[in-house]
Amino acid sequence: MRLILFVTLVLLQSPVFAGPVVTYDFASDEQEALFNKLSNELRCLVCQNQAIADSNADLAKDLRDEMYGMLQQGKSEAEIVDFMVARYGDFVMYRPPMKPVTWLLWFGPAFALIAGFFFVVRIVNRQKRAAASAISSEEVERLKALQSEAQAMNKTGGSKD
Repeated sequence: MRLILFVTLVLLQSPVFAGPVVTYDFASDEQEALFNKLSNELRCLVCQNQAIADSNADLAKDLRDEMYGMLQQGKSEAEIVDFMVARYGDFVMYRPPMKPVTWLLWFGPAFALIAGFFFVVRIVNRQKRAAASAISSEEVERLKALQSEAQAMNKTGGSKD
């Protein structure tokens, strides 16, 4: 039991748990709500698919500080987003605006899905046609013989035996 307690205490002393916690003081709850909303809607440009609220990257920290400063200056949500887009491009937003430059982002996945569906249908049809025409000439002759034999049995009304 003492060993478990000792190991637990040693692990809790790890420097991993001693990261700095940045807190921001807001003038109102609305500013804090807007800060949280924007920091979850803006993408960290360094990290893979992570919002600046969740990222520990230096750039994400700088973006949060920039947002905080702009909120303290009384800037609106649109002004902050416009500033970030002007500086970093549409990629900084998780939901980029619908415009010709971003059409591929909006319609690309649906187009790829439809193209993939038609590609699979085409391959399946090609394999069916190849399988249908893949019988040999000997099999064709045997099939004709069986058909003529069946027709003969139908005309006579009897069996082969």
